[in-house]
Amino acid sequence: MFLNDFYFVLEADLDQEEQEKLPMTGGGDGAEDAVSAGGGETVEENGSVKLKMPEEAEVEEVKFTGLNKEELLRVAGTPGWVRTRWALLAPRCRDLPDTAWWNGGPLYQIGNIQAFTDAGDLKGVEQKMGSLSQLKVRGLLLGPIHVAPPDEAMSLRFEEISSELGNLEQFRSLVQAAHKKGISVVLDLTPNYRGSSGPWFSNISVTNVSALVFWMNEGVDGVQLAGVERVASVVPSLWLDIRAIVQNGTEERPDKRVLIGVTERSAAEEVSALLSSSGVDLLVSRVLRPGNTDAGELAQSVQLLYSSHSQTQLAWNLGGRAEGHLASLVGPALVRLHTLLLLTLPGAPVVNYGDEIGLMDQDTKFPRMLWDSDEERSVPSVCRVAGFFRVLSELRGKERSLLYGDFLLLSNSSSSLAFQRVWDQSERYIAAFNWAPEEAALPLSRAAALPQRASVVLSTNASALPADSSVDLTELRLGPGQAALLRFPYTG
Repeated sequence: MFLNDFYFVLEADLDQEEQEKLPMTGGGDGAEDAVSAGGGETVEENGSVKLKMPEEAEVEEVKFTGLNKEELLRVAGTPGWVRTRWALLAPRCRDLPDTAWWNGGPLYQIGNIQAFTDAGDLKGVEQKMGSLSQLKVRGLLLGPIHVAPPDEAMSLRFEEISSELGNLEQFRSLVQAAHKKGISVVLDLTPNYRGSSGPWFSNISVTNVSALVFWMNEGVDGVQLAGVERVASVVPSLWLDIRAIVQNGTEERPDKRVLIGVTERSAAEEVSALLSSSGVDLLVSRVLRPGNTDAGELAQSVQLLYSSHSQTQLAWNLGGRAEGHLASLVGPALVRLHTLLLLTLPGAPVVNYGDEIGLMDQDTKFPRMLWDSDEERSVPSVCRVAGFFRVLSELRGKERSLLYGDFLLLSNSSSSLAFQRVWDQSERYIAAFNWAPEEAALPLSRAAALPQRASVVLSTNASALPADSSVDLTELRLGPGQAALLRFPYTG
Protein backbone atom coordinates (compact mmCIF):
# COMPACT_ATOMS: atom_id res chain seq x y z
CA MET A 1 0.00 0.00 0.00
CA PHE A 2 2.84 2.36 0.82
CA LEU A 3 4.61 1.77 -2.51
CA ASN A 4 1.39 2.44 -4.41
CA ASP A 5 1.06 5.74 -2.61
CA PHE A 6 4.70 6.43 -3.42
CA TYR A 7 4.13 5.85 -7.15
CA PHE A 8 1.02 7.99 -7.04
CA VAL A 9 3.00 10.91 -5.63
CA LEU A 10 5.62 10.59 -8.35
CA GLU A 11 3.05 10.33 -11.15
CA ALA A 12 1.21 13.35 -9.80
CA ASP A 13 4.39 15.39 -9.83
CA LEU A 14 5.23 14.33 -13.39
CA ASP A 15 1.69 14.99 -14.64
CA GLN A 16 1.85 18.44 -13.16
CA GLU A 17 5.07 19.20 -15.04
CA GLU A 18 3.69 17.87 -18.35
CA GLN A 19 0.54 19.96 -17.99
CA GLU A 20 2.59 23.08 -17.49
CA LYS A 21 4.21 22.48 -20.91
CA LEU A 22 0.85 22.47 -22.78
CA PRO A 23 -0.04 25.66 -24.71
CA MET A 24 -2.81 27.63 -23.06
CA THR A 25 -5.07 29.54 -25.51
CA GLY A 26 -8.34 31.14 -24.61
CA GLY A 27 -11.63 30.38 -26.38
CA GLY A 28 -13.74 32.90 -28.24
CA ASP A 29 -13.36 34.83 -31.51
CA GLY A 30 -10.23 34.02 -33.50
CA ALA A 31 -9.38 31.00 -31.43
CA GLU A 32 -8.37 27.91 -33.30
CA ASP A 33 -10.07 24.66 -32.56
CA ALA A 34 -7.87 21.90 -31.31
CA VAL A 35 -8.39 18.51 -32.84
CA SER A 36 -8.00 15.44 -30.71
CA ALA A 37 -6.10 12.38 -31.79
CA GLY A 38 -9.40 10.56 -32.23
CA GLY A 39 -10.71 13.15 -34.66
CA GLY A 40 -13.16 14.77 -32.22
CA GLU A 41 -13.23 18.48 -31.62
CA THR A 42 -12.33 20.16 -28.38
CA VAL A 43 -12.98 23.68 -27.27
CA GLU A 44 -10.64 25.52 -24.91
CA GLU A 45 -12.41 27.65 -22.34
CA ASN A 46 -10.73 29.73 -19.66
CA GLY A 47 -7.43 27.91 -20.04
CA SER A 48 -8.88 24.40 -19.75
CA VAL A 49 -8.95 21.78 -22.48
CA LYS A 50 -11.88 19.47 -23.05
CA LEU A 51 -10.80 16.14 -24.47
CA LYS A 52 -12.82 13.37 -25.95
CA MET A 53 -11.55 10.20 -24.32
CA PRO A 54 -11.46 6.95 -26.30
CA GLU A 55 -13.71 4.10 -25.33
CA GLU A 56 -12.54 1.83 -22.53
CA ALA A 57 -11.93 -0.94 -25.01
CA GLU A 58 -9.47 1.24 -26.86
CA VAL A 59 -7.36 1.98 -23.75
CA GLU A 60 -4.21 -0.05 -23.63
CA GLU A 61 -3.02 -1.23 -20.24
CA VAL A 62 0.10 0.65 -19.25
CA LYS A 63 2.45 -1.06 -16.86
CA PHE A 64 4.59 1.22 -14.64
CA THR A 65 8.20 0.10 -14.91
CA GLY A 66 9.83 2.82 -12.79
CA LEU A 67 11.45 6.15 -13.53
CA ASN A 68 14.48 6.64 -15.68
CA LYS A 69 17.38 8.86 -14.61
CA GLU A 70 16.08 12.01 -16.29
CA GLU A 71 12.63 11.60 -14.76
CA LEU A 72 14.09 11.07 -11.30
CA LEU A 73 16.19 14.21 -11.62
CA ARG A 74 13.12 16.22 -12.60
CA VAL A 75 11.14 15.20 -9.51
CA ALA A 76 14.00 15.02 -7.01
CA GLY A 77 13.19 18.37 -5.45
CA THR A 78 9.40 18.21 -5.49
CA PRO A 79 7.58 18.19 -2.12
CA GLY A 80 6.15 14.72 -2.63
CA TRP A 81 9.52 13.19 -3.33
CA VAL A 82 11.18 14.97 -0.38
CA ARG A 83 8.52 13.69 2.03
CA THR A 84 8.78 10.16 0.71
CA ARG A 85 12.56 10.10 0.80
CA TRP A 86 12.56 11.36 4.41
CA ALA A 87 10.07 8.68 5.47
CA LEU A 88 12.17 5.96 3.84
CA LEU A 89 15.68 7.05 4.74
CA ALA A 90 15.49 9.10 7.96
CA PRO A 91 17.33 7.37 10.85
CA ARG A 92 15.28 6.22 13.79
CA CYS A 93 16.24 8.22 16.90
CA ARG A 94 16.42 6.57 20.30
CA ASP A 95 13.71 7.70 22.70
CA LEU A 96 14.98 10.01 25.44
CA PRO A 97 15.07 8.34 28.86
CA ASP A 98 13.01 9.37 31.85
CA THR A 99 15.15 11.76 33.86
CA ALA A 100 14.78 13.84 37.00
CA TRP A 101 15.73 17.46 37.56
CA TRP A 102 18.62 16.48 39.85
CA ASN A 103 20.40 14.82 36.92
CA GLY A 104 20.52 18.03 34.88
CA GLY A 105 23.60 19.54 36.51
CA PRO A 106 25.76 19.73 39.64
CA LEU A 107 24.21 19.75 43.09
CA TYR A 108 25.96 22.47 45.09
CA GLN A 109 26.27 21.87 48.83
CA ILE A 110 26.45 24.76 51.30
CA GLY A 111 26.80 23.04 54.65
CA ASN A 112 27.72 26.20 56.55
CA ILE A 113 25.74 29.34 55.70
CA GLN A 114 27.96 31.65 57.75
CA ALA A 115 31.10 30.59 55.88
CA PHE A 116 29.61 31.03 52.42
CA THR A 117 29.17 34.82 52.32
CA ASP A 118 30.40 37.86 54.21
CA ALA A 119 26.83 38.50 55.35
CA GLY A 120 26.77 35.02 56.88
CA ASP A 121 23.03 34.51 56.52
CA LEU A 122 20.35 33.35 54.10
CA LYS A 123 20.13 36.81 52.53
CA GLY A 124 23.81 36.56 51.63
CA VAL A 125 23.21 33.20 49.91
CA GLU A 126 20.37 34.73 47.90
CA GLN A 127 22.68 37.50 46.71
CA LYS A 128 25.05 34.89 45.26
CA MET A 129 22.37 33.11 43.24
CA GLY A 130 23.61 34.72 40.02
CA SER A 131 27.09 33.28 40.56
CA LEU A 132 25.63 29.82 41.16
CA SER A 133 23.57 30.11 38.00
CA GLN A 134 26.73 30.85 36.00
CA LEU A 135 28.15 27.55 37.25
CA LYS A 136 25.10 25.79 35.73
CA VAL A 137 24.18 24.49 39.18
CA ARG A 138 20.93 22.53 39.08
CA GLY A 139 20.28 22.12 42.78
CA LEU A 140 21.29 23.77 46.04
CA LEU A 141 21.81 21.49 49.06
CA LEU A 142 21.30 23.89 51.93
CA GLY A 143 22.03 23.58 55.63
CA PRO A 144 21.04 22.22 58.06
CA ILE A 145 19.64 25.53 59.29
CA HIS A 146 17.20 24.43 62.01
CA VAL A 147 17.70 24.88 65.76
CA ALA A 148 19.58 21.84 67.07
CA PRO A 149 21.73 22.19 70.21
CA PRO A 150 24.38 19.41 70.14
CA ASP A 151 23.14 16.07 71.49
CA GLU A 152 20.01 17.64 73.04
CA ALA A 153 16.99 15.90 71.61
CA MET A 154 14.52 17.80 73.78
CA SER A 155 15.76 21.17 72.45
CA LEU A 156 15.46 20.17 68.79
CA ARG A 157 13.18 22.52 66.80
CA PHE A 158 12.94 21.48 63.15
CA GLU A 159 10.59 24.24 62.07
CA GLU A 160 12.66 27.11 63.48
CA ILE A 161 15.65 28.64 61.69
CA SER A 162 18.71 29.40 63.79
CA SER A 163 18.59 33.12 64.51
CA GLU A 164 22.18 33.74 63.38
CA LEU A 165 21.31 32.40 59.92
CA GLY A 166 18.20 34.47 59.27
CA ASN A 167 14.46 34.00 59.41
CA LEU A 168 11.62 32.38 57.52
CA GLU A 169 11.00 35.42 55.30
CA GLN A 170 14.63 35.36 54.17
CA PHE A 171 14.33 31.65 53.45
CA ARG A 172 11.21 32.16 51.34
CA SER A 173 12.93 34.93 49.40
CA LEU A 174 15.96 32.68 48.80
CA VAL A 175 13.78 29.84 47.46
CA GLN A 176 11.96 32.22 45.14
CA ALA A 177 15.23 33.69 43.82
CA ALA A 178 16.66 30.20 43.24
CA HIS A 179 13.59 29.04 41.34
CA LYS A 180 13.78 32.10 39.08
CA LYS A 181 17.30 30.98 38.12
CA GLY A 182 16.18 27.39 37.51
CA ILE A 183 17.86 26.15 40.69
CA SER A 184 16.02 23.76 43.01
CA VAL A 185 16.48 23.96 46.79
CA VAL A 186 17.00 20.85 48.93
CA LEU A 187 17.03 21.30 52.70
CA ASP A 188 19.19 19.18 55.00
CA LEU A 189 17.03 18.11 57.96
CA THR A 190 19.51 15.80 59.70
CA PRO A 191 18.42 16.08 63.38
CA ASN A 192 21.66 16.04 65.39
CA TYR A 193 23.98 17.58 62.81
CA ARG A 194 26.02 19.43 65.45
CA GLY A 195 26.27 16.54 67.88
CA SER A 196 29.00 14.00 68.54
CA SER A 197 26.72 11.02 69.18
CA GLY A 198 25.65 10.58 65.56
CA PRO A 199 23.21 12.27 63.20
CA TRP A 200 20.12 10.69 64.80
CA PHE A 201 18.94 10.46 68.40
CA SER A 202 18.12 7.08 69.94
CA ASN A 203 14.47 8.06 70.39
CA ILE A 204 13.56 9.50 67.02
CA SER A 205 10.47 11.64 67.38
CA VAL A 206 7.55 11.60 64.98
CA THR A 207 7.71 15.41 64.99
CA ASN A 208 10.12 14.88 62.08
CA VAL A 209 7.09 14.08 59.95
CA SER A 210 5.25 17.29 60.79
CA ALA A 211 8.44 19.24 60.11
CA LEU A 212 8.67 17.67 56.67
CA VAL A 213 5.15 18.81 55.86
CA PHE A 214 6.03 22.30 57.07
CA TRP A 215 9.09 22.65 54.83
CA MET A 216 7.37 21.06 51.84
CA ASN A 217 4.71 23.75 52.15
CA GLU A 218 7.47 26.38 52.15
CA GLY A 219 8.45 25.33 48.65
CA VAL A 220 11.56 23.18 49.09
CA ASP A 221 12.27 20.72 46.29
CA GLY A 222 13.57 17.93 48.47
CA VAL A 223 15.17 16.83 51.73
CA GLN A 224 18.60 15.47 52.58
CA LEU A 225 19.18 13.21 55.59
CA ALA A 226 22.50 11.88 56.87
CA GLY A 227 22.81 8.45 58.49
CA VAL A 228 19.98 7.18 56.32
CA GLU A 229 20.74 3.53 57.12
CA ARG A 230 20.03 4.14 60.81
CA VAL A 231 16.53 5.56 60.54
CA ALA A 232 15.58 3.12 57.78
CA SER A 233 16.46 0.14 59.97
CA VAL A 234 15.62 1.39 63.50
CA VAL A 235 12.25 2.99 62.77
CA PRO A 236 11.07 1.61 59.41
CA SER A 237 7.51 2.91 59.82
CA LEU A 238 8.78 6.47 60.28
CA TRP A 239 11.00 6.07 57.24
CA LEU A 240 8.01 5.03 55.13
CA ASP A 241 6.19 8.19 56.23
CA ILE A 242 9.21 10.34 55.37
CA ARG A 243 9.47 8.84 51.91
CA ALA A 244 5.76 9.27 51.23
CA ILE A 245 5.76 12.95 52.24
CA VAL A 246 8.88 13.91 50.28
CA GLN A 247 8.47 11.84 47.14
CA ASN A 248 4.76 12.37 46.48
CA GLY A 249 3.96 15.41 44.37
CA THR A 250 0.95 17.65 44.76
CA GLU A 251 -1.36 19.43 42.34
CA GLU A 252 0.51 22.67 43.02
CA ARG A 253 3.92 20.99 42.71
CA PRO A 254 3.62 18.10 40.23
CA ASP A 255 7.40 17.88 39.75
CA LYS A 256 8.91 15.14 41.83
CA ARG A 257 10.79 16.17 44.94
CA VAL A 258 14.00 14.41 45.83
CA LEU A 259 14.88 12.42 48.93
CA ILE A 260 18.66 12.32 49.32
CA GLY A 261 20.31 9.97 51.77
CA VAL A 262 23.88 10.32 53.04
CA THR A 263 25.94 7.36 54.25
CA GLU A 264 29.53 6.87 55.35
CA ARG A 265 29.70 3.49 53.64
CA SER A 266 32.27 3.16 50.87
CA ALA A 267 32.04 -0.41 49.56
CA ALA A 268 30.07 -0.45 46.31
CA GLU A 269 28.21 -3.63 47.28
CA GLU A 270 27.00 -2.10 50.55
CA VAL A 271 26.05 1.17 48.89
CA SER A 272 24.12 -0.71 46.21
CA ALA A 273 22.22 -2.74 48.82
CA LEU A 274 21.37 0.39 50.83
CA LEU A 275 20.24 2.20 47.72
CA SER A 276 17.84 -0.64 46.96
CA SER A 277 16.53 -1.14 50.50
CA SER A 278 16.16 2.48 51.60
CA GLY A 279 14.20 3.70 48.59
CA VAL A 280 15.98 7.07 48.45
CA ASP A 281 16.17 8.88 45.14
CA LEU A 282 19.89 9.62 45.53
CA LEU A 283 22.49 8.21 47.91
CA VAL A 284 25.61 10.24 48.67
CA SER A 285 28.33 7.83 49.77
CA ARG A 286 32.09 7.49 50.05
CA VAL A 287 32.57 5.23 47.05
CA LEU A 288 34.92 7.84 45.58
CA ARG A 289 37.40 7.91 48.44
CA PRO A 290 39.99 10.68 47.95
CA GLY A 291 42.76 8.64 49.56
CA ASN A 292 42.14 5.64 47.32
CA THR A 293 44.16 5.96 44.10
CA ASP A 294 43.46 2.41 42.89
CA ALA A 295 41.81 3.16 39.56
CA GLY A 296 41.03 -0.51 39.02
CA GLU A 297 38.93 -0.66 42.19
CA LEU A 298 37.26 2.61 41.23
CA ALA A 299 36.32 1.22 37.82
CA GLN A 300 34.79 -1.90 39.37
CA SER A 301 32.76 0.16 41.86
CA VAL A 302 31.37 2.48 39.20
CA GLN A 303 30.57 -0.44 36.91
CA LEU A 304 28.74 -2.32 39.68
CA LEU A 305 26.57 0.65 40.66
CA TYR A 306 25.88 1.63 37.04
CA SER A 307 24.82 -1.90 36.08
CA SER A 308 22.58 -2.29 39.15
CA HIS A 309 20.75 1.05 39.27
CA SER A 310 19.31 3.78 37.10
CA GLN A 311 21.52 6.80 36.49
CA THR A 312 18.86 8.92 38.20
CA GLN A 313 19.79 7.19 41.49
CA LEU A 314 23.56 7.57 41.29
CA ALA A 315 25.34 10.43 43.07
CA TRP A 316 29.08 11.07 43.12
CA ASN A 317 30.95 13.26 45.58
CA LEU A 318 34.42 13.92 46.94
CA GLY A 319 34.35 15.70 50.28
CA GLY A 320 31.50 17.40 52.10
CA ARG A 321 30.46 18.49 55.59
CA ALA A 322 32.35 15.74 57.36
CA GLU A 323 35.29 15.23 54.97
CA GLY A 324 36.22 18.77 53.96
CA HIS A 325 37.13 20.29 50.61
CA LEU A 326 38.44 18.63 47.47
CA ALA A 327 41.72 20.56 47.18
CA SER A 328 42.70 19.59 50.73
CA LEU A 329 41.75 15.95 50.20
CA VAL A 330 43.50 15.25 46.87
CA GLY A 331 46.08 18.03 46.71
CA PRO A 332 46.04 21.14 44.52
CA ALA A 333 47.65 19.41 41.53
CA LEU A 334 44.82 16.86 41.18
CA VAL A 335 41.80 19.15 41.64
CA ARG A 336 41.10 19.43 37.91
CA LEU A 337 41.45 15.68 37.40
CA HIS A 338 38.85 14.88 40.06
CA THR A 339 36.56 17.68 38.88
CA LEU A 340 36.58 16.09 35.43
CA LEU A 341 35.83 12.70 36.98
CA LEU A 342 32.85 14.00 39.00
CA LEU A 343 31.26 15.78 36.06
CA THR A 344 31.60 12.95 33.52
CA LEU A 345 30.45 9.90 35.51
CA PRO A 346 26.85 8.76 34.92
CA GLY A 347 24.63 10.28 37.60
CA ALA A 348 24.46 13.46 39.67
CA PRO A 349 27.70 15.21 40.72
CA VAL A 350 27.61 16.68 44.24
CA VAL A 351 30.17 19.42 44.88
CA ASN A 352 31.08 21.18 48.11
CA TYR A 353 30.97 24.97 48.16
CA GLY A 354 34.31 26.40 47.06
CA ASP A 355 35.47 23.25 45.26
CA GLU A 356 34.88 25.08 41.99
CA ILE A 357 37.69 27.50 42.88
CA GLY A 358 40.01 25.07 44.65
CA LEU A 359 39.16 26.31 48.16
CA MET A 360 41.31 24.64 50.81
CA ASP A 361 40.53 23.84 54.43
CA GLN A 362 42.49 25.77 57.02
CA ASP A 363 41.79 25.12 60.70
CA THR A 364 38.23 24.14 59.90
CA LYS A 365 36.32 22.14 57.32
CA PHE A 366 34.14 25.20 56.79
CA PRO A 367 36.63 27.83 55.55
CA ARG A 368 35.37 31.21 54.45
CA MET A 369 34.33 31.24 50.81
CA LEU A 370 36.50 33.42 48.58
CA TRP A 371 34.98 35.74 46.01
CA ASP A 372 36.56 37.61 43.09
CA SER A 373 39.83 39.26 44.13
CA ASP A 374 39.99 37.23 47.36
CA GLU A 375 40.33 34.10 45.25
CA GLU A 376 43.25 35.50 43.26
CA ARG A 377 45.11 36.44 46.43
CA SER A 378 44.45 33.32 48.49
CA VAL A 379 44.04 30.31 46.18
CA PRO A 380 47.23 28.75 44.75
CA SER A 381 47.31 29.16 40.97
CA VAL A 382 47.83 25.43 40.49
CA CYS A 383 44.34 24.62 41.80
CA ARG A 384 42.29 27.50 40.42
CA VAL A 385 39.61 25.71 38.50
CA ALA A 386 36.74 28.20 38.20
CA GLY A 387 36.93 28.50 34.40
CA PHE A 388 37.58 24.77 34.00
CA PHE A 389 34.54 23.98 36.16
CA ARG A 390 32.23 26.37 34.30
CA VAL A 391 33.14 25.02 30.86
CA LEU A 392 32.75 21.43 31.97
CA SER A 393 29.49 22.05 33.82
CA GLU A 394 27.95 23.83 30.84
CA LEU A 395 29.06 21.04 28.50
CA ARG A 396 27.56 18.40 30.76
CA GLY A 397 24.24 20.22 30.84
CA LYS A 398 23.75 20.34 27.07
CA GLU A 399 25.49 17.27 25.62
CA ARG A 400 23.19 14.24 25.62
CA SER A 401 26.02 11.73 25.85
CA LEU A 402 27.20 13.35 29.09
CA LEU A 403 23.69 13.98 30.43
CA TYR A 404 22.29 10.47 30.19
CA GLY A 405 24.54 8.53 27.83
CA ASP A 406 25.59 4.93 28.33
CA PHE A 407 28.76 4.24 30.32
CA LEU A 408 31.34 2.04 28.59
CA LEU A 409 34.59 1.12 30.30
CA LEU A 410 37.47 1.38 27.83
CA SER A 411 40.62 0.95 29.90
CA ASN A 412 41.68 0.64 33.51
CA SER A 413 44.75 -0.24 35.51
CA SER A 414 45.89 0.43 39.05
CA SER A 415 46.64 4.06 38.17
CA SER A 416 44.69 4.91 34.99
CA LEU A 417 41.12 4.87 33.77
CA ALA A 418 39.24 5.64 30.56
CA PHE A 419 35.54 5.39 29.80
CA GLN A 420 33.18 6.44 27.05
CA ARG A 421 29.80 8.19 27.27
CA VAL A 422 27.52 7.42 24.32
CA TRP A 423 23.99 8.42 23.42
CA ASP A 424 22.33 7.40 20.16
CA GLN A 425 23.51 9.64 17.29
CA SER A 426 25.05 12.34 19.49
CA GLU A 427 28.76 13.08 19.71
CA ARG A 428 30.73 10.52 21.68
CA TYR A 429 32.92 11.49 24.64
CA ILE A 430 35.92 9.77 26.18
CA ALA A 431 37.15 10.71 29.66
CA ALA A 432 40.71 9.56 30.39
CA PHE A 433 42.67 9.81 33.66
CA ASN A 434 46.20 9.08 34.84
CA TRP A 435 46.90 9.18 38.58
CA ALA A 436 50.48 7.93 38.21
CA PRO A 437 53.48 10.22 38.85
CA GLU A 438 54.81 9.31 35.41
CA GLU A 439 53.47 9.24 31.86
CA ALA A 440 51.15 6.35 31.09
CA ALA A 441 49.78 4.67 27.97
CA LEU A 442 46.07 3.86 27.99
CA PRO A 443 45.25 0.94 25.66
CA LEU A 444 41.58 1.40 24.76
CA SER A 445 39.21 -1.49 24.21
CA ARG A 446 38.72 -2.39 20.55
CA ALA A 447 35.22 -3.66 21.30
CA ALA A 448 33.97 -0.06 21.38
CA ALA A 449 34.62 0.44 17.64
CA LEU A 450 36.52 3.67 18.19
CA PRO A 451 37.86 5.84 15.37
CA GLN A 452 41.58 6.31 15.03
CA ARG A 453 41.54 9.92 16.18
CA ALA A 454 39.52 12.19 18.47
CA SER A 455 39.66 15.89 19.31
CA VAL A 456 40.47 17.36 22.71
CA VAL A 457 37.60 19.21 24.40
CA LEU A 458 39.63 20.22 27.44
CA SER A 459 42.44 18.80 29.55
CA THR A 460 44.06 19.41 32.90
CA ASN A 461 47.24 20.47 31.10
CA ALA A 462 46.34 22.75 28.20
CA SER A 463 49.96 23.16 27.11
CA ALA A 464 50.40 19.40 26.64
CA LEU A 465 46.91 18.75 25.22
CA PRO A 466 45.43 22.01 23.94
CA ALA A 467 41.72 22.28 23.15
CA ASP A 468 40.73 21.27 19.59
CA SER A 469 43.98 19.39 19.05
CA SER A 470 43.81 15.85 17.67
CA VAL A 471 45.00 12.72 19.48
CA ASP A 472 45.63 9.19 18.25
CA LEU A 473 43.31 6.82 20.13
CA THR A 474 45.43 3.82 19.17
CA GLU A 475 48.32 5.32 21.16
CA LEU A 476 46.64 7.43 23.83
CA ARG A 477 49.13 8.70 26.39
CA LEU A 478 48.67 11.01 29.36
CA GLY A 479 51.26 12.81 31.44
CA PRO A 480 51.59 12.41 35.21
CA GLY A 481 48.43 13.43 37.06
CA GLN A 482 46.79 14.38 33.77
CA ALA A 483 43.21 13.94 32.56
CA ALA A 484 41.46 14.83 29.32
CA LEU A 485 38.00 14.89 27.80
CA LEU A 486 37.92 13.85 24.13
CA ARG A 487 35.15 13.65 21.57
CA PHE A 488 34.42 12.31 18.11
CA PRO A 489 31.31 12.42 15.92
CA TYR A 490 28.71 9.74 15.35
CA THR A 491 29.28 8.17 11.94
CA GLY A 492 26.43 5.67 11.70
